[in-house]
Amino acid sequence: MLSTATERAVQESELAVTAREDLERLFDRLLAENGAAVSRLAASYTDTAADRDDLVQEIALAIWRALPHFRGECSERTFTFRIAHNRAVTYLTQRRAQRAQAVEAIEVADTAPNPEAGLARDQQGARLRRAVHSLPVLYRQVVTLMLEGMEYDEMAQVLGISESNVGARLSRARQMLRESMEVQK
Repeated sequence: MLSTATERAVQESELAVTAREDLERLFDRLLAENGAAVSRLAASYTDTAADRDDLVQEIALAIWRALPHFRGECSERTFTFRIAHNRAVTYLTQRRAQRAQAVEAIEVADTAPNPEAGLARDQQGARLRRAVHSLPVLYRQVVTLMLEGMEYDEMAQVLGISESNVGARLSRARQMLRESMEVQK
């Protein structure tokens, strides 16, 4: 028969295994639910698909490391985007000196009825991506989060700013995008 101390050690070990399995399930679910959005967010901070993939990997690692500290004070989505945003800003700061000038297009399925319409749509999409990518980071952040369908309060939590500041940044970003798109015509 096992001693009381040994039984306790076995129980604690089983609890630790269960807790780790729960964390792994939560991590897998967060990536399954938010992976595409995190990838798009990463793409808004990088110039190439390889850099985007590196950043997505760094974000996933940061999420894994932060999960044990998640207290449920915000939604899981906000938690995920807050980590992704912070990691992306750090990545951008570290990579600023190495930043390439080319903007790689995001592949979009061709649903155009003819090649000319498809080409026009692709060119318009490329212009918009270049315009968004050329925005200063403060404005690119809010545009990217808005395109992910976030509400002002969620964006404010992710960015650590007030809702009114989110609105002001979005307004300024829209103005800058309009000007940039006019110049690119």
